[in-house]
Amino acid sequence: MAKFTLPQNSKIKKGKHIDAAKGAKNAKTFKVYRWDPDDGGNPRMDSYRINLDECGPMVLDAVIYIKDKIDATLTFRRSCREGICGSCAMNIDGTNTLACTKAIDDIKGDAKITPLPHMPVVKDLVPDLNHVYAQYTSIEPWLKADSPAPNRERLQSADDANLLNGEDGHGPAGCILCFCCSTSCPSYWWNGDRFLGPAILLQAYRWIADSRDEATGERLDALEDPFKLYRCHTIMNCTNTCPKGLNPAKAIAEIKKLMVARR
Repeated sequence: MAKFTLPQNSKIKKGKHIDAAKGAKNAKTFKVYRWDPDDGGNPRMDSYRINLDECGPMVLDAVIYIKDKIDATLTFRRSCREGICGSCAMNIDGTNTLACTKAIDDIKGDAKITPLPHMPVVKDLVPDLNHVYAQYTSIEPWLKADSPAPNRERLQSADDANLLNGEDGHGPAGCILCFCCSTSCPSYWWNGDRFLGPAILLQAYRWIADSRDEATGERLDALEDPFKLYRCHTIMNCTNTCPKGLNPAKAIAEIKKLMVARR
């Protein structure tokens, strides 16, 4: 029987435990992934027990509390704190989501926080997004039109706008590029060098579906590739994990239908 083990320097070790709750009754332990590329050590899971009455209700509030009050070396990304920027995407309690919209009360027992999976780690909870940003650039995510520009904005009907925004507000234009979906996709884990992944394909569909864009054929040509588009096997992890309630799998299916229709 084949045996598979992680390389020795990849095994996550048990880290330090800090009890900062000071006997508080409303307390919770947060187990946080830590890795510093400068110290040459293995990654570890540090645990922090904090008084929930001293921080806000969201996981991001707890992470900020840990950094501000307990361990200033903890590194993570965050910006808007409103589920808009996508900066604080992490794996929390086994699910990719936004720390700023994940309620602490939704987590039973200890809260385990790790970086987005299957991405190189810069430090602690910060993944390296250079590759996915390069893939995003490759789809040319801007309006392309050869017709003369109008004196004001380019208009579209309410129905055309609904293709982008969705009647329920969950259309492809709602994507904030947090990459929770791509990093939950097994197809992207194994083929991330060539498969664009659900986040980028959702963004590609956003421009293909835009009635003001005049480069639909060109955009479809760019996706006509055995790997870029067709490595999606409709596993649905992307749709299940999207913190904005979007449906990347449906967007990918729509692109495939357009590919078939034009043949």
